[in-house]
Formats: sequence, C-alpha cells, structure tokens
Amino acid sequence: MIELLRQRRSIRKYTAQAIEPEKLEILQEAVLRSPSSKNINPWEFIFVDEPALIAEMKNCKPHGVAPFTSAPLAVVVCGNENLNDVWVEDCSIASILLQLTAQSLGLGSCWIQVRERMHSETVSSEKFIQDLLNIPENFRVLSIVTIGYPEKGREGKSFEDLQFEKIRLNRF
Repeated sequence: MIELLRQRRSIRKYTAQAIEPEKLEILQEAVLRSPSSKNINPWEFIFVDEPALIAEMKNCKPHGVAPFTSAPLAVVVCGNENLNDVWVEDCSIASILLQLTAQSLGLGSCWIQVRERMHSETVSSEKFIQDLLNIPENFRVLSIVTIGYPEKGREGKSFEDLQFEKIRLNRF
C-alpha cells in the first residue's frame, strides 16, 4: 500500500488505449467493497465509457476538467442522501479506493470535484451532471474519477516534500 501511495499522482492526460474488461471488473469490485458508515452503502456508481458523453461531461464546470479530454473512462460517484447523512464521507472513501485500485492496475486517475462547484451562475455542476446522466435528485454527485493509461508517467512526491510539520503528537 505504501508503494502505491508513493507512486500515485493525478493524471490529466491519457493515451487512447482502452481499459481491458478484466480491469474494469476489478475497478467495479473495488468500489463495491468500499466501506461505509453502518454498512448502509449509500453510493451508486456510473461507469461512463462513451466518448461523446465523457466529452459533454467536460462542460460541468469551467475549470479543472482537462482530464475529460482524453479519458477513456469516467466514473461518476453518487450518494443517496436519503439513506445516510454521511454520504459525502462514504463516497469520498469509494472515490479514493477507486483511484488506488486504478494505480495498482497500472492505470492513472484524476478526481474531478463536482459537489459545491458551479456549471454557470445559476446551475450547479451537480445539477448539470444529474441532468446529463438522468440521475435522480436524491442521488447527490460528489465526484467524477477519470481513469485511463497515463500519457506520460509522473513521479510521486518525494519523501523530503512531505509536510511533516502537519503531524502533531497527542495535542495540537
């Protein structure tokens, strides 16, 4: 696990290589194994591999959407807010497990924040994605994780760059 964490970086450009079906199955299994509060599992996942649909998702907000340009897969992470009041935390855990699983399979990924972002002055990014993918209103959209083969590798953060000053012992 520590080796995955040492190597993982956000990837914003992907090759055209398709993700193999067996890797897709592993990614799906990984998100379904994600822990959730009280084992309620309020999350739902939409695996989008249609290029035109992924291209349209790029319009969900004005910034931070470059990965949609070349990603062969975008996983929309939603949570049913009627099932659990901590759907944000449960979906966050699932999102990062998806990213770490992708890393373990030789794939790259990037978290695209949707919740609390705006498509326009009057329409949220979340509402844009809900409308685009026919997501019911009670299924809130936290993030979209783009996944694919990295166009080029990125070095993980060096040990020396870690912010150890943010670690406290016993008290702040």
